[in-house]
Amino acid sequence: MAKLFLSLSFLLLFHGCLAFQQQNECQIQRINAVEPRERIESEAGFTEFFDSNDQQFQCAGVEVIRHQIQPQGLLLPSYTNAPILFYVEQGNGYQGMMLPGCPETYEESQQQFQGRQGGQSLQDRHQKIQEFHQGDMVAIPSGAAHWIYNNGQDDLVLIVLLDSTNFANQLDQYHRRFFLAGNSQQGQQQQGRQQQQGRQQRSWGRRQQGQSQEAGSNNIFQGFDVEVLAEAFNVDRETAEMLRCEDDRRGHIVRVERGLQVVSPSMRRQEQWQGQQGGRGRGRDNGFEETICSMKVRANIDDVSQADVYNPEAGHCNHLNSFKLPILRLLQLSAERGVLHRNAIMAPHWIMNAHNIIYVTNGNMRMQIVNHEGQAVFDDQIQERQLVVVPQNFAVVKQAGEQGCRWIAFRTNDNAMINTLAGKTSAIRALPVDVLTNAYQMSREEAQRLKYNRDETVMFSPGSMSSRGRPPRD
Repeated sequence: MAKLFLSLSFLLLFHGCLAFQQQNECQIQRINAVEPRERIESEAGFTEFFDSNDQQFQCAGVEVIRHQIQPQGLLLPSYTNAPILFYVEQGNGYQGMMLPGCPETYEESQQQFQGRQGGQSLQDRHQKIQEFHQGDMVAIPSGAAHWIYNNGQDDLVLIVLLDSTNFANQLDQYHRRFFLAGNSQQGQQQQGRQQQQGRQQRSWGRRQQGQSQEAGSNNIFQGFDVEVLAEAFNVDRETAEMLRCEDDRRGHIVRVERGLQVVSPSMRRQEQWQGQQGGRGRGRDNGFEETICSMKVRANIDDVSQADVYNPEAGHCNHLNSFKLPILRLLQLSAERGVLHRNAIMAPHWIMNAHNIIYVTNGNMRMQIVNHEGQAVFDDQIQERQLVVVPQNFAVVKQAGEQGCRWIAFRTNDNAMINTLAGKTSAIRALPVDVLTNAYQMSREEAQRLKYNRDETVMFSPGSMSSRGRPPRD
């Protein structure tokens, strides 16, 4: 009984310490603008990693990586233990996602097959393939195998968020990538970098310190017996050994020499079909019309005509949430595309129900972030290709530099809500004048100016002030 009591006491103490540690992950005294810390090279591109051990990433429970894929480059099929949301910063491409139980609805016609028999080609069929373009946001559920191919003329650049502490991840607080093909040993040997004491080492699926560099995290077929693979796929031993890719040194992004041949409708046919649909059912989600097999996984977030906030003198914002892209409800993620013109200001605000991960794609801006103690935990310029995490409820204000600023923001809630401190719809505007007078020890006239002197809503033009005429009475 005494042993049982001691065991239970230790267990409770352990869980209590763990809970205390988790609760203090966002006790941040200083936030820094960060850049990628690590890079894994491959035959046809590379992947850069932001340091997930940084305190701000630990607070938000997310990881961020950046893929740069050369023309005709293929990111090998893989799946992760965390949901993915990626933004297409540059280029075009294909993305295939293999979902269990979904039919292979893309197939070559019998006529095409007969016409190609002379060339020893076999008929192909596969699940639906998505084509994406610059400005698109693409969602991938946890555990869904996927691949990405650059079919354009320029490098394909993807900014990828992995929500590693999402409820869908039951392994640990980090993301792990399970490759179905390839051999990442080459990238690991080039990398060879150690994380901080007590941390695990990064290389496409973390492995513990102390293991040899040659141990590698290769494709999952390398862990299976060749005879078992041959039996499972009903193929000969030689074919089964090819699944293991033991002699493949191309890395995780490989070059497709003659271009990727897949069954896919032309863009013109897709646009004609979408035009015929007209928009029927757009925005409706009744759980029957849209299953996981037919669910939209892509939406463009760069289209200024679809802006949710627009001020021609200041800039605009596009918000992507689960009302616009229902699959985000499954992922519990959303996004924002923001544009500020030269010296324009985004109203001081806080996100009520989500962490905000901000990555600058063009230009620069000054940001100030304030915690619950009224301390500025960040007051600096954030430049192109830098990233900052704004924890939930921390107040933030942004002002673009001389070149203006564009950014993409990922948020850890499918319907993130913003509350502003200044402007027409702000918390200060909603307070009675007498509350302001007594709270800030100011005259009634000063309180009225505080409430009504800024008549814009979210984005403020530089140096502009609303009319200084007599404010309306409360």
